[in-house]
Amino acid sequence: MRRTKGIKTKKSVAKRFKITASGKAVCFPAGRRHLAHSKNAKRRRRLGKSKVLDSTDTYRITQNLPFSH
Repeated sequence: MRRTKGIKTKKSVAKRFKITASGKAVCFPAGRRHLAHSKNAKRRRRLGKSKVLDSTDTYRITQNLPFSH
């Protein structure tokens, strides 16, 4: 049996970005995974919070996430 072709979600994009209810793209900044002891506490706190992306980036991300908007 073959699966019929259709639009697919880019799974790598789906793991990295989320689309909010208002249609904005949100991600977590890079740089928190390892070597955290050398970064100061203020920087680590800031890296833990999600950030809203620019509208041009949001457009590109929503093209790769067809079922999120």
